[in-house]
Amino acid sequence: MFRILIRFIRRSVLVLLVLLATFAIYFVIAVQIKEPVIADRSPLQWKREEITPYFFKVKNNWLKKSESGIWELYVEGDGFERGAANGILTKELHAFQEDAFVNQIKILVPDLNYLKFLKYFVGYFNRHLPDNIIEEYQQEIYGISQFASDKYDFIASKYHRILNYHGAHDIGHALADKNMTVGCTSFSVWNKKSADGKLLVGRNFDFYSGDDFAKNKIVQFTNPKTGYKFATVTWAGFIGAASGMNEKGITVTINAAKSEIPTDVATPIALLAREILQYAKNINEAIEIVKKRKVFVSESILVGSSSDNKTVSIEKTPSQMDVYEVENTDQIICPNHYQGSLFQHDLTNLNNRIESSSLFRQVRLKELLGKNDTINYTIAAQILRNQKGINNKNIGLGNEKALNQLIAHHSVIFKPKDRLMWVSANPYQCGKFVCYDLNKVFSNAKELNEQKEIYETQLTIPADEFLKTEGYKNFVLFKELKHYIHFITKAPGDLQLPKKLEDAFIACNTQSYFMWQILGDYHRSKKNYDLAIKYYQTALQKEIATLKEKKQIEESLSDCKNSHEAE
Repeated sequence: MFRILIRFIRRSVLVLLVLLATFAIYFVIAVQIKEPVIADRSPLQWKREEITPYFFKVKNNWLKKSESGIWELYVEGDGFERGAANGILTKELHAFQEDAFVNQIKILVPDLNYLKFLKYFVGYFNRHLPDNIIEEYQQEIYGISQFASDKYDFIASKYHRILNYHGAHDIGHALADKNMTVGCTSFSVWNKKSADGKLLVGRNFDFYSGDDFAKNKIVQFTNPKTGYKFATVTWAGFIGAASGMNEKGITVTINAAKSEIPTDVATPIALLAREILQYAKNINEAIEIVKKRKVFVSESILVGSSSDNKTVSIEKTPSQMDVYEVENTDQIICPNHYQGSLFQHDLTNLNNRIESSSLFRQVRLKELLGKNDTINYTIAAQILRNQKGINNKNIGLGNEKALNQLIAHHSVIFKPKDRLMWVSANPYQCGKFVCYDLNKVFSNAKELNEQKEIYETQLTIPADEFLKTEGYKNFVLFKELKHYIHFITKAPGDLQLPKKLEDAFIACNTQSYFMWQILGDYHRSKKNYDLAIKYYQTALQKEIATLKEKKQIEESLSDCKNSHEAE
């Protein structure tokens, strides 16, 4: 009997090992991504020429740094030629960008074992990603990847890695239920609501992946072999479009909405937005492009059109699509929830309106637009920089309910009829807005051989006066102390927060619920329950960004009271 049991165990173990080996072989095969076929690889041999410090050329392509601090990139040709030129020119910027991105991932997911799991999960989930990206864009990404850093080859091969980064927004959005885009807000006015009757579009791209990630923002001017010339605000290694305008006066911005967990990969939303810029000249053509593509997250794509002199919001989910178009008004607001009739009674969308900060920002934006009979580009910048809550309530610096959350990767204003595009310099949307005339930039791009400014200096919007105030200094201090307090709250041992620093932390952002919550968490970790209870109660009296965070504070308060009573 004993021998029979031993044989059974041995056979079971053998079967298990065979199954594991089979799965391992399947997994390795499944996650392999086939590289695009490149007929002419000669662009990989192109040499970069340094004209002056911070001005580089490869053939007609160039990269230069403006005195505003914004990098400006021009690329031309077919997909692979553009990618190779981009990779050669931005090699150092790309390495810095990948460092910033990976470091932020490590902060968000400090558990090494979980990070390894995510690596394999994302690799498997994205195994069909190339099937959902047009060949031209695969070749462009492949060209960039050939000049990527060797530092992260342990994560994946360069092409596999850079390709997957283009779906990072979508993966994080879908799986974490709160992607790195915290709460983007955009709007558009035209006809009687616009100061000169021309279409005007403004947006904040509140994508935050650490301060370093936004240090080297790029305005990229792309002259493709097929399609229309266009400009995007981007970062090194990324060919998608979060904000952009083409030579036909089409503008595109994307706003994340609440999304169900996907079952399979599809087209990354930023690449869909990029396709609109490159291949649409009016709203109808943009809609047709969106109809063709399957996406795996829910997103609003705000499309403005010079020829139509209006803006619509294309509301897309993995299974449905609607076009939201306002009636009897000359303005549209795009928050992070859907507004069209198709999703009016959708439970996911209704929960998003209630639980997130999206509805609050929509109301606040409508309030600010209503304070002006007409909107011009300078008023648009003022609106995008606004830090207050509804009725100008002080809701604390960095509150997600504010239009200006002091985390934006960039802010941009478009005037499509005139092909003008204002882009904010650092920090956030508080630096000056520099204006690019797309007609002029593309007309002169091939002949640019010296370091000179290409933006329209007479149309510059000055930096926000907020940068000169104690309020800005307080916000910088708040961010520094926040990281330190988070560290000593979670660190082993008995690290204590000096009373002087605690008082300084309170003074620098008194109206912020988040500040009080952080202190509550700290004192709770040190079993200072009286203070923790006091701070949680104070936090609940402030303007809390989301229902989820309010529930978290209430639960922390309840647990704190129970622990205090148990002592």
